[in-house]
Amino acid sequence: MGTITQQLPVFLIPDIPLTLETLMIILPYSFSLAIVGLVESLLTTNIVDDMTDTESNKNKESRGQGIANIVTGFFGGMAGCAMIGQSVINVKSGGNSRLSSLVAGLVLMSMIIILGKVVVQIPMAALAGVMIMVSISTFDWSSIKNLVKLPKTDSAVMLTTVIIVLATHNLALGVLAGVLLSAIFFAAKISKVKVSEELVLHGQKKIYRVEGQLFFASVSDLPGKFNFGEPITEVEIDLTKAHLWDDSAIGALDKIEAKFAQNNIKLNYIGLNEESKQLKSRIGSISNAAGH
Repeated sequence: MGTITQQLPVFLIPDIPLTLETLMIILPYSFSLAIVGLVESLLTTNIVDDMTDTESNKNKESRGQGIANIVTGFFGGMAGCAMIGQSVINVKSGGNSRLSSLVAGLVLMSMIIILGKVVVQIPMAALAGVMIMVSISTFDWSSIKNLVKLPKTDSAVMLTTVIIVLATHNLALGVLAGVLLSAIFFAAKISKVKVSEELVLHGQKKIYRVEGQLFFASVSDLPGKFNFGEPITEVEIDLTKAHLWDDSAIGALDKIEAKFAQNNIKLNYIGLNEESKQLKSRIGSISNAAGH
């Protein structure tokens, strides 16, 4: 069992060498703490916002937490963040303002300073029981039933995050795995590009309409959606419902244009939005400069 001191903290500057080596030692731990702290705090603010029907400033909350963690380090304190269980119970008990958080901290500090000898007599089993009941009361039990109703990708992200956290006892690794998996699934979802075609001018001109997001994950199969050997004289590709995100998209369009040119077919692109035009122009100028 640990000891609870009844003395107030004092301001101290850590007696460590301020070198790059020291920074590299503490960087992995500080990075993990920052990720876990920010994720849990932002999750807590979303839950509390929904419960109180209010809107909080997430940037302000994050800045406040960061400043507080820096300052508390000079007093020998540990890094902290918003606590989901306590916050939910606080709101359910009627504490809907920031004053309730301040009062909770002041009461806890008063108990340690004034009633420290009494607090240490509380059995650890009793505290563990309290935390188990907090977990039970704040857990969203409907999420288990919704696993079969949610999209398979969402369920996979949720289960993967939970399994990694339980296996490694490291919330940061679970969060990182969940974020990466979500990014992969998101990229897969938006990488589907639809191409429709229409013959006009008595079969001498074909119009292709491209719908979707054009980026590195979606353009690998894009050239295969066009017929470059048709007996036509002109092709028009409508990109009104498409968006170009990177140089891979520009490269795919250049490849399509070159293939049509090899078959003496004139190609026109229409419907490029302003951002896509700027991207195409910028990458085209870079390519020309590299060629010269």
